[in-house]
Amino acid sequence: MILHYYTGLGPYIAVLKTHIDIVSDFGPETIQGLTSLAEKHEFLIFEDRKFIDIGNTVQKQYKGGALRIHEWAHIVNASILAGEGIIQALDQTINEGNVPDRGLLILAQMTSKGSLAVGEYTKMSVEIARKYPQTVMGFVSTTELSSHSPNAAADEDFVVFTTGVNISSKGDALGQQYQTPTSAMKGGADFLIAGRGIYAAADPIVAVKEYQAAGWKAYKQRSATSS
Repeated sequence: MILHYYTGLGPYIAVLKTHIDIVSDFGPETIQGLTSLAEKHEFLIFEDRKFIDIGNTVQKQYKGGALRIHEWAHIVNASILAGEGIIQALDQTINEGNVPDRGLLILAQMTSKGSLAVGEYTKMSVEIARKYPQTVMGFVSTTELSSHSPNAAADEDFVVFTTGVNISSKGDALGQQYQTPTSAMKGGADFLIAGRGIYAAADPIVAVKEYQAAGWKAYKQRSATSS
């Protein structure tokens, strides 16, 4: 089912964000199918695992177990709540592995109401990211974080993945808070993560094209303003 669904969306996305542990029929064919589609349509796979544990455990979760995430996910993310060791552990595993083109995002902010990923936590996310430039590619955040912060290098270029993007909804009953493609791009997003706005739409193909067009228009407006 999941493979049939993404066959249609593949040409219109840059990154596919997965929560592979909630796929009820997960198996080797799931990964084979996803990686095949990613190669065909030239999109990356981002497993939204949100690693958060001691370094040794995270290395095992990333590299081993039933999911074997490092074999197929181009991008993963982690929270620094457990300390810098979690980023160090993932950095070590990525650099020691034989699988190319792997990157890490730090979960610096969240869109859920009452999130504690603010203030000092967010600030430390940026500082830790700077220590691992070969592995940490950017942040999951609601705004651009690094370029105007203290200690920013002149050539610093972290990307921003902004979640909670929805054209028509302002939130849900469980604390999710949405913003539009335009507001997300104005805030510094490089990648717009639109979940339910696409997969819960009456026609996901029509919806993904709408998000693609809205995101590109907002990006061009931001680029024109900044230049």
